[in-house]
Amino acid sequence: MATGEREMAWFMDTYSQQVGYPVPEIVTGKPLVLGGTAGRNAATGLGVVFCTQAVCDHLGWDLSDLRVVVQGFGSVGAVAARGLAARGATVVGIADVTGGVVDPDGLDLELAADWIAEHRFLRGYPTGEPVGRNEIVETPCDILVPAAIEHQITEENVSRVSCRLIVEAANGPITPGADEILRERGIPVLPDILANAGGVTVSYFEWAQDQQKFHWDTDQIAGRLSDHLGQGLERVIEAAGRLDVDWRTAAQAVAIERFAEAARLRAIYP
Repeated sequence: MATGEREMAWFMDTYSQQVGYPVPEIVTGKPLVLGGTAGRNAATGLGVVFCTQAVCDHLGWDLSDLRVVVQGFGSVGAVAARGLAARGATVVGIADVTGGVVDPDGLDLELAADWIAEHRFLRGYPTGEPVGRNEIVETPCDILVPAAIEHQITEENVSRVSCRLIVEAANGPITPGADEILRERGIPVLPDILANAGGVTVSYFEWAQDQQKFHWDTDQIAGRLSDHLGQGLERVIEAAGRLDVDWRTAAQAVAIERFAEAARLRAIYP
C-alpha cells in the first residue's frame, strides 16, 4: 500500500547500484519507460473483474441482473467497480477511507470519480445516501467486493452482511471466524489468493518481458491475464468439488498439491 511506479523505480535503482549494472527485471510495477508493462496499474482491479465474471458464468448468474457494492475506491476498487458496471452490473454502493455512498438505483461512477479528482476523497459527495466506510459492507447487494484493507468483515459484523457472493479484492478482508460463519450461512467467498492475483500475475508478465526484452500491448496483457485467472478458477472449482471443501480451502489445496508434485518429481521428498 501507498507505493507506486516511482517507489518501484527507486527499488530498482538501489539494487542495480548494489550489483553494479542495470537489473530491471528484479523489480516489477515500474514505470513503462523503465521496463514496466502496459496495464500494470489496473491489473489487480481488472483481475477482480475477470474472476467475478467467470464465477458468475459458473453459477449461471447474469451480471446485468446483479447489484454490486465495492468497499474501497482506489486503484483496485475503482477499476473493479467500473469494469463490473461496464459488464452490466449495477453498482449500488462505494466507499473510500472517508466514508461511503449508497444508491439502490445505481451510482454514476464517472461523476464519483470526477468528485474525487476535484476533492481528493468521496466525503461530501452530493448524490446518494452517505454511509460509514465500515458500514458499507452491510449494504444489501448480490456481490460484495471488499477492496480496501484487511479485517473488514469480522465476527462482530458478519451477521449484518447481506449478499450472495463475496469477492476478496483486498488482502485478508475477512477474518477466519467470520469466514466460518459465512460458510455456515451459505455465502461463497472467492478468496484473495485468486481474486486479487491480477497484480502479481501481470508482475510476472513484466518480469518475462524484461527477460525477453520484448513488450506486449494492453490488449495482449488483458487477454493473457484473463486466460491465467480463468484457468486458476477452473482448478479451484474442480478441487472444491473433488475435496468437498469451500473455495478458499480448495485454492490452498491446489497450491499445496502443485508444490508437492514438483517436490516429488525432483525427488526432494519420498
